[in-house]
Amino acid sequence: MAALRAAKQALRREIKRRVAALTDEEKQRQSLVVSQKLFRHPKYVSCKRIAVFLSMNDEVCTKEIIKDVFKAGKSCFIPRYESSSSHMDMLELNSLQDMESLPLTSWNIQQPAEDDNSREEALAAGGLDLILMPGLGFDQLGRRLGRGKGFYDTYLERCIRHPKGKPYTIALAYKEQLCQEIPVDDNDVLIDEVLYEDNE
Repeated sequence: MAALRAAKQALRREIKRRVAALTDEEKQRQSLVVSQKLFRHPKYVSCKRIAVFLSMNDEVCTKEIIKDVFKAGKSCFIPRYESSSSHMDMLELNSLQDMESLPLTSWNIQQPAEDDNSREEALAAGGLDLILMPGLGFDQLGRRLGRGKGFYDTYLERCIRHPKGKPYTIALAYKEQLCQEIPVDDNDVLIDEVLYEDNE
């Protein structure tokens, strides 16, 4: 177990180093390529209820995706992380203006305030069709290296227990986040697909 944790930590450092070397222009360019791939994806086209992460500087930028979600009339849900645990809810976002006005957490992530009870939680109602997954690293088999808090693994376990079942999961990645093999344990939930810029 300790060896697995050490392997994950070493890989996190390596991927962070690779992503940190990218210019803002290159990150923006790859983010648009990945967004365009998503917009053509049948699971995205058909989904009605989608969970989207609000990206940090070392993640594929999701702003264009959120704009498109609203333009297409889909219901958009965003994470609210509880920093003291591995609990996360997916709460409804009402508009782009709503997103601009969200408070910042100590991790510099925008999310609904802890005492904001006005929003629908995705699993309290109709569940989710699609979850866009953040992460530090991914491999071709759908293994994901998160930041070590377990928010998404825990949330996917809750989804599996929902009557609608587990949503389709798509990770958004820079090419530099692709790895030969991600070390995982039994608690790591595999993702269905990783979208990144390849040579097609």
